[in-house]
Amino acid sequence: MDSIPILDSEELGPDGTPLPFGRTKIFPYAFRHTFCQRYADAGIPLHVHQSLMDHRSADTTSAYYSVSKKMKREAVDTLQVHAVDRHGHPAPMASAEAYEVRSVAVPWGNCVEPSNVKAGGKACPIRFQCPGCSSYRPDPSHLPSIEDQVRSLKANLEVARAMGAAGYTVKGLEGEIADYQTVVTTMRAKLESMSDEERREVEEASKILRRLRADAAISGPVALPMPVIRSAREDGR
Repeated sequence: MDSIPILDSEELGPDGTPLPFGRTKIFPYAFRHTFCQRYADAGIPLHVHQSLMDHRSADTTSAYYSVSKKMKREAVDTLQVHAVDRHGHPAPMASAEAYEVRSVAVPWGNCVEPSNVKAGGKACPIRFQCPGCSSYRPDPSHLPSIEDQVRSLKANLEVARAMGAAGYTVKGLEGEIADYQTVVTTMRAKLESMSDEERREVEEASKILRRLRADAAISGPVALPMPVIRSAREDGR
């Protein structure tokens, strides 16, 4: 430990000079997190991170860094133009600001219904029957959750049929499934029509927004701040 040069932290003392960096906090594994965070902050694509970190899964790589405001804004900029309505028709948000301020995240997409937006997504007037609502605005980042919902609804439909449920219950489930599948089919087709570069950009932006929505906690060692190396002569010791 004594062989490590004198380091300044990013924190300043009362006199405005940098406080010493605790050298006992330095251990090799923490540098992997620092390395990954610095690349993320510089806007390096996730698939490049994954390759450099030698990870099999991009999900593993994404756990090594936190999502900055800049990364969030860039992800929103990418995805807001790919929003669709409940019929799968293009319904891009007017701007990234509109995506964040005039819509609210609901279980299987975004909602632009004013009273629900004002209530933070907790005042849906039709009890979250999203595919039947004109205010429904999903984008590609919602595809996995929509597909999970379709599978769940199909299971519910089989149970309803087996129970001899009322016709309106069965028809309601069938209609909801059909509308969700329209959205999924449309967005999947659009993704397939994109160039490899554009599709990768959309997929990486989607991962960022899904992570933010899940409010995933970053576990493991905290990334080290970048210390400043000073010689013993400069330090006066």
